Amino acid sequence: MQVLFATAEAYPLAKTGGLADVSGALPLALRRLGVDVRLLLPAYPRAYLRVENARIAAKIPPALGVNDATLIAGKFPDADLPVYLIDSPQLFRRNGGLYQDEAGKEWPDNPLRFAFLAHVGREIAMGRLGLDFKPDLVHANDWHAGLLPLYLTLERGERPATIFTTHNMAFQGNCPADWLGRLDIPPALYSTGGIEFYGHISFLKAGLRYADRVTTVSPTYAREILTPAFGCGMDGVLTERGEDFSGILNGIDENLWNPGADPVLPRPYRETDISGKRVCKAALQAEFGLNIDPETPVFGFVSRLTHQKMADVVLEVLPWLTEQGAQFVVVGEGDPAMEAAFEAARERFAGNVAVIIGYDEPLAHKLQAGCDILMAPARFEPCGLTQLYALRYGTLPIVRRTGGLADTVVDATATSIADRSATGFVFDEPTPADLTEAVNRAQSLYREPLIWRRLQLQAMAQDYSWTSSATQYAALYSAASGLPVDLGQPVADRSVVQTTRQAAS
Repeated sequence: MQVLFATAEAYPLAKTGGLADVSGALPLALRRLGVDVRLLLPAYPRAYLRVENARIAAKIPPALGVNDATLIAGKFPDADLPVYLIDSPQLFRRNGGLYQDEAGKEWPDNPLRFAFLAHVGREIAMGRLGLDFKPDLVHANDWHAGLLPLYLTLERGERPATIFTTHNMAFQGNCPADWLGRLDIPPALYSTGGIEFYGHISFLKAGLRYADRVTTVSPTYAREILTPAFGCGMDGVLTERGEDFSGILNGIDENLWNPGADPVLPRPYRETDISGKRVCKAALQAEFGLNIDPETPVFGFVSRLTHQKMADVVLEVLPWLTEQGAQFVVVGEGDPAMEAAFEAARERFAGNVAVIIGYDEPLAHKLQAGCDILMAPARFEPCGLTQLYALRYGTLPIVRRTGGLADTVVDATATSIADRSATGFVFDEPTPADLTEAVNRAQSLYREPLIWRRLQLQAMAQDYSWTSSATQYAALYSAASGLPVDLGQPVADRSVVQTTRQAAS
């Protein structure tokens, strides 16, 4: 089976969040199972520099007012994964972020930029760019690729099957209705039964509405977003999809996040000998300017500093936490007011609070290895990856019972400690009181070294690799396309399979 995996970011080519981690790891896991996946994303400057063996694969004919686009073919860094990059200087060669300028404002032409991503995906899917690859299925990810399933339904004749994955319903890619003509969308589709959403075009709704199958990134989040409380106005659209909508839990790249072979750690460690974690803790305390004390519990927070991630609640709890004799390390960026508040806390609690504004991948690894406890709360969380990294590194997470957090962390109760299933601490309400109660329980068990060590080992023993999730995706690909997948067979050159789905009228 041949699959085109369309996304706006994929680590290490380009990253702003968890979408990049998924897009960098899931295609690799699928290829190990025998699915011939090819990755499609924009040629941001960093992506162009990182892709290996880059060559011009095709000239992209003018479309949507874009006249200067080229398709670059290459290879994912240090991996057997073909990559296609959409090189358009006017759209993607920019200073600033993937979606925002250097001042943090959304690029005003984002609708065009990501409609063009979807358009190129359509051209590849329909075999119109002269490549030696024509997919049986297209997997579009998040709102950036939401128009791709819609565009393919407009094709006459045969087309590939389509799957759309929503990674976070709060990010919807909404834009004014006057973009309709510029994005080559028929006016008839601008309706409540199509892509209209409160007077706007919604890229997210396009993906949810027009893909053959829809998924999200954890079973609990899949149930939550069928309700008004979590559906962000799209719960009705998802309810209409019925059995065509499902949740598949994300995994993690266990080669990249491996405390036994992590190159940035001062001393690697593993389940059979976790003594190196104390070395990592001392090194973290030294690097971040904290008082070096092996007995002081160190709490970590590596996150976007936003309302969703309960950064405001963490700030409320922080003074009390330091009064309890604990230390706190944060690595993240987000709301400017929250960034300023964390920086003020660093000054107020010097020696016990460390703050790094911005995201740095090596620092995130050092934090996971050097901390004792990871704060990973959220008002809602589709899946969450930081708590999975924490489990892998023997750092016990504190999470709220929502989305993928509820699916991946077992609360340390008397029962779960006794039956050896506990892996962290779970609370219910997004309030300082509930977070404080969870922190209290964590600190109490931290003072019980034998129990704490057992919890660490139980956490590290959890299997959240991509293999299980990729197997579920492969089965979904097979169901959507009608093609079998020989799991475990190596990916090899194949002639183009012409079995496709009839376009929707």
